[in-house]
Amino acid sequence: MDDFGGRSGAALVTGGTGGIGAAICRMLAERGSDVAFTYRANATAAAELEAELRALGAEVSATAVDLADEAAAGALVAATVERFGGLHTLVHAAGPHVPQVHLSKVQPSEYRAQIEGEAVAFFNLVQPALPALREAHGSIVAVTTAATRRYPVRDGLSSGTKGAVEAVIRAIAAEEGRFGVRANCVGPGMLTDGMAARLMASGDLDDAALEVTMRNIPLRKFGDAVDIAEAVCFLASERADFISGQMLDVDGGYGV
Repeated sequence: MDDFGGRSGAALVTGGTGGIGAAICRMLAERGSDVAFTYRANATAAAELEAELRALGAEVSATAVDLADEAAAGALVAATVERFGGLHTLVHAAGPHVPQVHLSKVQPSEYRAQIEGEAVAFFNLVQPALPALREAHGSIVAVTTAATRRYPVRDGLSSGTKGAVEAVIRAIAAEEGRFGVRANCVGPGMLTDGMAARLMASGDLDDAALEVTMRNIPLRKFGDAVDIAEAVCFLASERADFISGQMLDVDGGYGV
């Protein structure tokens, strides 16, 4: 499959060293795209992923950046466009770790920090990327959460802030479609990678909670990062050239 082989420029993926972000980077490279990705602090994982993507034949750049820093996010976009000669896809797969906690126990300052790390960081990136995406008739895909469709208790810090990203995606789809830019979301359900894996490891999701979750999934299984990457790469490709402003939950039927 060579969905991106004929596209000029690169795909920019945030959160590239995370479980979901890395799977997306690999699939984009496998399907013919050059890849720029960001990470926060794990330079070792970034170097390993960079080498892996180069071995797949992609031109690659890896940048450590705090996307909540408006100037840094803008500089990242400018550097990516300059290095690769354009930007055909923007995938937002970054986001801070979100503890499972009842909203009654969340301090307003904690919620504000989550909004800044999620929704503000996304806008800091997408706004300066729009000129390059217009030129390429490109695509934006935001990885959010299936929890904005069916709410699991104690997930308000995640679904509340990611819901803001989803609203911006719909607004971009409505406003930027006349320039040939598409914007969509992918909503992961329970996975064996990424945030869910961290919640399991931290004990936020114990065996009893996992059993209940499994019963609520019609397919009776958890997904993985490759499932999310497949959805992201489809929506970013020209195979989805008449799809915009949509939310694709990859959740085994959890939201049914």
